[in-house]
Amino acid sequence: MLQLFRNNSPFTVIVLSIFALVIKFQALLHPVAPVPVPGHFLYNYIIRALSFVFAHNGFAYTLLAIACILLQSLYIKSITIRHKLFPRYTYIPSYTFLLLTSIYPPFNSFSETLVVNWFLLGAMDIMFGFTQTNQPRKLIYNASFLLSMAALFQFTMLAFFLLLLVGMVMFRTFNLGEWSVALMGYFTPPYFLACILFLADRFRLFSEWRYIGYSLTSNVVSPFFLIVSIAGILILLGCGIYAMQQNVAMSNIYVRRDWTAVSFYLIISVFVAILTDPGIKTPWLITIPALSIVISHALMLEKNKRFSNFIFYFSLVFLAFCLWTNKY
Repeated sequence: MLQLFRNNSPFTVIVLSIFALVIKFQALLHPVAPVPVPGHFLYNYIIRALSFVFAHNGFAYTLLAIACILLQSLYIKSITIRHKLFPRYTYIPSYTFLLLTSIYPPFNSFSETLVVNWFLLGAMDIMFGFTQTNQPRKLIYNASFLLSMAALFQFTMLAFFLLLLVGMVMFRTFNLGEWSVALMGYFTPPYFLACILFLADRFRLFSEWRYIGYSLTSNVVSPFFLIVSIAGILILLGCGIYAMQQNVAMSNIYVRRDWTAVSFYLIISVFVAILTDPGIKTPWLITIPALSIVISHALMLEKNKRFSNFIFYFSLVFLAFCLWTNKY
């Protein structure tokens, strides 16, 4: 069964779509419409705009969220192929992302974190191209612009500015002009947003935006589910890191730098999730992209197929337990 996702056939997209509908069928049966979050005015404007199309139809919002999750899984697979993060082309990262986003029901609802993940994935994709490009300043500006857009949605996303600094240090030799472009790209979105809010006499919204909370366990109902889910993810992550050490050791210097950036992405996202406003019901969704990429190593270990098959079936059992525990 694992071989279905290891293939690089276009028909695998159909298998992934069916897999996504099956594991997220419970969310479709019990759809939830998004609600405005105090202080997160950009997200609230998006909800207000979507309400003209979907009204308060929870099924439409949930279907939109699942479609976004499926597209993000395919985008992650595209990133890994384009930048050669794995020794072979495969849909395993897409499978892992779909699985991890199904362990907690709120992950399958439309949320601010789901929107922010688009900006972070786009920035990471662009940063991986810093090393081999004829237009480095264009890429640097675009990456910093996207990271800044993520920060406008959620104040704690400012921490991802560290990821930009890591990318500039690892992927580029020091160039004062390029660092100036990076800062220009990062300050462009808040500058124009501040101008728009000032002209609309809503500049006070910026004071509500600056908020840091604590979201370690605030949105989890069952302590038993929390303990088992953390244990399951740590087991998968540990196996992924173990396999990654073997795979990355055979890669070139550029790929090893990319994996260093992914590691920083994961570490920063964990701290951001912890310090996120408790009003956000899915703060840990921000960690799933980096987690899925790292864990995918365990499912792609060619030298020990028994190990990869065990991890695959363990992941399915873990998913089944989470779906059963979180029955509506």
